[in-house]
Amino acid sequence: MSTAATATPFCVKWGKQVLEFTFDVTQANSGDALREHLSLKSGVPTSRMKVMSKTKGLWRGIMPSGFVFPVDSNNDPNVKVVNLLMMGTADASALKEPVKQAVFVEDLQEHEIAKVGAAEPPGLTNLGNTCYLNSVTQCLNGVPELGDEVVKYAGNNSMVLGLKSTFMQLKSSTDAVKPMSLVMATKSSYPQFAQTTPQGHPMQCDAEEYLSCLLDTAARDEARDLSKKVKDLFTIQFEEKLSLKHGEEQMEETKKYDQGMKLVCNIQGYSSTNNVTEVSEGIKLSLGGTITKRSEVTGQDEVFQRDSKISKLPPVLVVQFGRFYWKATPNSRDHTGVKCKVMKPVGFSHTLDLFNFCADNIQSKIQALREQHLKEEEERDAKRLRGEDVEETIESKVESQDGDISMEDEDAELQAALAMSMKPDLEQVDEKNLPYGFMGCYELFAVVTHKGRDADGGHYMGWVKADTSNVAEGSSGNENDDWYVFDDDEVSPCKLEDIVKLKGGGDWHMSYLNFYRAKKGM
Repeated sequence: MSTAATATPFCVKWGKQVLEFTFDVTQANSGDALREHLSLKSGVPTSRMKVMSKTKGLWRGIMPSGFVFPVDSNNDPNVKVVNLLMMGTADASALKEPVKQAVFVEDLQEHEIAKVGAAEPPGLTNLGNTCYLNSVTQCLNGVPELGDEVVKYAGNNSMVLGLKSTFMQLKSSTDAVKPMSLVMATKSSYPQFAQTTPQGHPMQCDAEEYLSCLLDTAARDEARDLSKKVKDLFTIQFEEKLSLKHGEEQMEETKKYDQGMKLVCNIQGYSSTNNVTEVSEGIKLSLGGTITKRSEVTGQDEVFQRDSKISKLPPVLVVQFGRFYWKATPNSRDHTGVKCKVMKPVGFSHTLDLFNFCADNIQSKIQALREQHLKEEEERDAKRLRGEDVEETIESKVESQDGDISMEDEDAELQAALAMSMKPDLEQVDEKNLPYGFMGCYELFAVVTHKGRDADGGHYMGWVKADTSNVAEGSSGNENDDWYVFDDDEVSPCKLEDIVKLKGGGDWHMSYLNFYRAKKGM
């Protein structure tokens, strides 16, 4: 029986299916026990089952009989996560589907229609300038791992409970949902969201500020499962180097480590040599620059060069476009300043490559994976030029069988799978949190936009990819370009081409928060 202390996450590819579970690898005869566990999950008899490892340090080829997973002196597993490939055909009794009576959409209840996706997803009612909350909530609803954990929440934090109630209603309704409990909890937890105008109307609030408060609240909550899930999904770690030079001479250098839950695209740093027109340029600008601080060498304030690199990448990446800033007004009567909006266009595409922003150790892993990927592509191209048959990738060959391999194909498929298992496995960037085969690239799945020239007014909307399940599995394809735009309670379909036009430069909606998910491959 698995325990929380010894349960190891497993990800097993079987045809087109992916079996994910935790398993106690410290038990006696752990290899044979794993076969029995897989048999119960898949219906494949252990006698017809072939299991191969994609994780370094386990076994080569087919898992031998009597294999025991390695543990350390404290009887703790030596591997954090295990990726396997399984082949075999399930018993006919396991494959036989029960006879089901045809059911028509017209006969379904409202929650059943919402569950099967037979209607457009519901919107959220605006409860008085709450478009900032509605847009962010719809984007977070596109993160199934977060939604699953929030729905299981049994704590007493009112803000998380409000989010739980809203998520549950979005999953079971086809009509617009009123997020009353979430709005009230947000205003009571963070008074800045409860401010009103002199006329008593609710003030417009900042969508990024709401997102930060919500994630911070969940990350600090006493419910460890939710806190850990939020941190695992969103946390980025940075390695920052501060350098002080006198001419070419290095006078002083310090390093520190920091973390956050977003990257910033700095679009305000305009100069004749530094005009940000694309999201990567803005990220580069935000990770560099200068900072003034006291020098341990000179004993006085000096200007240090700042250079930050990403030392840990998250499964879900949030990029904030720095469209709002505070402008000093020294000639005004109250000298309080004014909040302004940057309207300039900053382009982005459906993918984002973070390789150039990563620390050296992460870059080396990604580079090795990319070189292997490029070599395999070149080999396939060379075969095409020679007129030879180009074999499918190992995983696609096995996946194409859908877990049911015919006798005549089984030997060929087994040889292909064995070749993959015997091949040296390159070190992955983060086997625990990121998709196997992750090469530093992210895929866009949600956007929060702001429309209007007034930083304290305007209107927020959420744009979410229609089928986030493809993205959730770390899919490298972009076959689905269907999206939905959530304008509070009004929901409309749109396409990817509409999303990439949200770059700004006019009075139309422009991206403010982009949500990306780590993807497999390039």
